[in-house]
Amino acid sequence: MKSLVRICLAAGVFASCLPAHSETLRCNGHIVETGDARLSVRYHCGEPLLHDSYCAPVYYAPGLQRVPEPFASSVVPCLVVDEWLYDRGPGHLAVTVRFQAGVVQSITYGPRATPP
Repeated sequence: MKSLVRICLAAGVFASCLPAHSETLRCNGHIVETGDARLSVRYHCGEPLLHDSYCAPVYYAPGLQRVPEPFASSVVPCLVVDEWLYDRGPGHLAVTVRFQAGVVQSITYGPRATPP
């Protein structure tokens, strides 16, 4: 009985160490996933319905504190983040693809998109 408990406990610890599954996006028969280049996403999925770029703050250790303003604007540039919104048509959820340094960081599904 003790060995069964140990095996179950070891399996639980092992399963918690596995990487989390990231979202993917299917465009015109191709799969877009985390790590793909922006150009590849544009080629496979086409022009997004909306796109936005913003400057995300930069944090440093210990404690993940923001870089103070005199240094943030001159020494440590901001992290440019691009977000593209795809409306995949009736019956499908809208998809937001987030890029950092020209590479897909995340793909999130949200409510149905409506044109501006």
